[in-house]
Amino acid sequence: GHPGGHSLSPAIHNAAFKALGLRANYALLDVRPGDLPRTLDELRAKKYGGLNVTIPHKEAAYRFLAAKHALSDTAQLLHSVNPVVCRPDGSLLGDNTDAPGFLDALKESFRASPRGRRVLVLGCGGAGRALALTCAMQGAESIFVADVNLAARRRLLLALRQAAPGLPVAGVSLDRARAAARDCDLIIQATPVGMHPGDPSLLPSDSFRKGQLVFDLIYNPAVTPLLATARAAGARVANGLGMLLHQGARAFRQWTGRKPPVPVMRAALEKALKAKRP
Repeated sequence: GHPGGHSLSPAIHNAAFKALGLRANYALLDVRPGDLPRTLDELRAKKYGGLNVTIPHKEAAYRFLAAKHALSDTAQLLHSVNPVVCRPDGSLLGDNTDAPGFLDALKESFRASPRGRRVLVLGCGGAGRALALTCAMQGAESIFVADVNLAARRRLLLALRQAAPGLPVAGVSLDRARAAARDCDLIIQATPVGMHPGDPSLLPSDSFRKGQLVFDLIYNPAVTPLLATARAAGARVANGLGMLLHQGARAFRQWTGRKPPVPVMRAALEKALKAKRP
């Protein structure tokens, strides 16, 4: 990722390696956007077992792997890659575990799914695209997508219309999202806003109400300005910790072929997050 220092993935995977007695190590690598293709080639040549791709590289990894290597069906649909498996024949396989990890986290946090819900997705980058398309394929009633990047918004709308013909979808500015949010049942925050001290809430208090589910992909800090605002207005909220855990567990299984020790991974994640908090 770039920057990659916020990631807690090393704590999750290194604890799992230790618990299963595997001789492996997971480390962070800060990669500038233009260096991604070269870095992936270098890691493949050095016979790494696998890797994760995070902000802002998920769509770029998809394009590189689509041109030179291989993709899972899920990655092809979502045009976004997070885990990559380095296969014995020297090729790379890109997948997307954000989508199933998100569904696992929704079920765990809210005992809910996107089915039958009016959804607003803030952010149309790799993660936002993946979750918007996941909601569409899981039977959402309607979907709004919002982003300051008009081109990204248009690309996502086109993908939604192709993936789920007949589903009501609309692109809105962040200003219009403030009004649209109140009528939505599930709000997904998929931008980096909220990760840094002083970041605002992308939506004001009157965008939220009782009965809403608000899911912020950010997990550090545990309560972002958006989640604090939503909770004060009566919405049910969850951060991205559960999604990080479950997408990581799925990636671990792909890299190792072993059943992931989820309780161990959860404990390590919570401990690492507590250590990062001021």
